[in-house]
Amino acid sequence: MVCRKLVENTLAAQNFCTFFATSGREAIEMFAQHRPDLVITDWMMPDLTGPELCKRIREDFKESYAYIIFLTSMTDKRELSAGLAAGADDYLTKPFEPEELRARLGVGCRVIEFHRHIEAKARLLEELALTDHLTGLPNRRAIDAWVHTEVAAADRHQFSLSAVMSDLDHFKRLNDAFGHDAGDIVLKKFAAILKDNCRRSNMCARIGGEEFLIVLTHTDVQGAVIAVERIRETLAAQVFRFGNHDIVVTASFGIASLNCQSENFIQLVSRADEALYSAKRLGRNRISIAPEELS
Repeated sequence: MVCRKLVENTLAAQNFCTFFATSGREAIEMFAQHRPDLVITDWMMPDLTGPELCKRIREDFKESYAYIIFLTSMTDKRELSAGLAAGADDYLTKPFEPEELRARLGVGCRVIEFHRHIEAKARLLEELALTDHLTGLPNRRAIDAWVHTEVAAADRHQFSLSAVMSDLDHFKRLNDAFGHDAGDIVLKKFAAILKDNCRRSNMCARIGGEEFLIVLTHTDVQGAVIAVERIRETLAAQVFRFGNHDIVVTASFGIASLNCQSENFIQLVSRADEALYSAKRLGRNRISIAPEELS
């Protein structure tokens, strides 16, 4: 009890938000709920030992790193080594002074801060790997990671899913006439239009050059046509000014809807791509719908 009071007072003096558990199982429940950065645990508890608690936290919450400190009366180095091997970061031998606990807490906080910094960098790198750097849209890799779950869900729950391939019309002419900076402006504007017209349950991505892919969930062909027509009209209404020239840019679209359980996403996109080329052959700035089966 004296030890707990010492820990409580030391943590309160340093403005830690604290949660106290009276058993190992209660501690696990609290950890699952609050995901604390720091865990201080006694070695001996009514149900679990400190090493057992530590092992459970490391195994069950791999995604939530916490700095773990044991409090123990043991002095046997082999026992202490076993506790550290279970995943603890440090230990304090009872009795201890408040200054010693504060020093260990300072080390723990520095380690936690470093760990969070590494996690943030890893998240940023992962996000960059899945994002088109120019438009901020997901890239082809992000589509590949996202779509398998959605296609499986569409099959399992029997909801509609449509793929839309899109291509900016005469984009090479634009680049040749006004430069790649002008082309980048158009690409970013089209990406912004896609974002504004894409629900959270959908995905829009730049898959290369002036090509974009939109995946619409819970949407059949008729619903996809309505959504895509809104995008087409919005882009066509934009006026881009490059030098002394006012330029209107349009896009063509091909739509295919998932129509059978045996069709995979690659086949779906292939049909949407065929429909896109049909739209271009028919004069561009239009929508074409894929036939039910590949020819």
